Amino acid sequence: MTSFGPLLRQSRQAVGLSLRQLATRVGYDHSYLSQVERGQRPGSADLARLCDTELGTDGRLTATFERRPARTGQVRPEPDPMEAAWRGLVGTLDAVATDQLCSEFRTVPPAALLPTVVSQLHGAAPPEAAELSVLIAEILTRLGETSTARRWWWAARAAADSVGAGATVRAREAIIGLAERRPLPELLELADDAISLDRQSYLPRAARALVLAERGRSQEAQRALQELIGIGDELLQAPTYQLHWAEGRMCTLLGYGVAGCVLLERARELCPDSWVGDRALLDLSLAECLTIAGEVAAGIAMSLRVLVELPDEWHDLLVYDAADRVLRHVQTEPGAAELRRLLAHPTYRSGRSVGGGSSQR
Repeated sequence: MTSFGPLLRQSRQAVGLSLRQLATRVGYDHSYLSQVERGQRPGSADLARLCDTELGTDGRLTATFERRPARTGQVRPEPDPMEAAWRGLVGTLDAVATDQLCSEFRTVPPAALLPTVVSQLHGAAPPEAAELSVLIAEILTRLGETSTARRWWWAARAAADSVGAGATVRAREAIIGLAERRPLPELLELADDAISLDRQSYLPRAARALVLAERGRSQEAQRALQELIGIGDELLQAPTYQLHWAEGRMCTLLGYGVAGCVLLERARELCPDSWVGDRALLDLSLAECLTIAGEVAAGIAMSLRVLVELPDEWHDLLVYDAADRVLRHVQTEPGAAELRRLLAHPTYRSGRSVGGGSSQR
């Protein structure tokens, strides 16, 4: 029986699509798809479903992925308390599959996913432990549990350093730290450390560029943006929409409203509809960029739509930070009062004043 990777390649070639064309349609990096087709990565149920839709394979890819052989030594214990999981992070041996969890991270509300991620950490090998620790830290940050999240970021850095992935973890921490409003000098140090560990990859440089722009160091940030644009998507081991999001956010922070809107619209086209939280953040990023470009009414309307239509379980610190950034630009405009009212939602637990936008520079 044909396994998932070869079947994906056969199905793609049957409809005459290149790897890059399929990657664009499903919102994944083409190099990741190449690894899946060659059997170097297992893929995910989310990827299988998206490819079934794009390739017209009538569910065959999903069925094949679900029939894949279980990984030797895979353990799925009952969920452990978070404290026990954190204490047991270092020195574990058996492997678990994190690709499915990484996919679920984008399709399952953070609070609902957290127990599953914590339970999978028990018995994880160092590479999986590092990734799982990052997921836990990001989920806790989104839920506003920032003090607990700091411990998990520390654990993720330690686990990642042991397997040579420290640059990626530090870059991700720096980027999400911007939404948390952590002190910018602290985030810049994280981004600089990430670059010192990996000077070639996209994500560390994107993190540093975003922090520089947030700090108001415009000339350095502009140079960093030019570097990002010149890299291309071959270095980004992530869904390609994130590349356009990073560049669009940079343009917004630097005041390039029209260019930022183009990039963020492209990111929205590439982001799967099932990634509810990611799409909400993209819409709010675009809303802020619209206000920068002079389309204030459109920006406010988009922000209000996101906050009203987004299910409560997806309302988290990242969403409210993105909406708060819109409010900072439209304080006296019609519609600002309604946006401010929606930002008083009970899950907004960051302790910041709405529209304040304060952070140490």
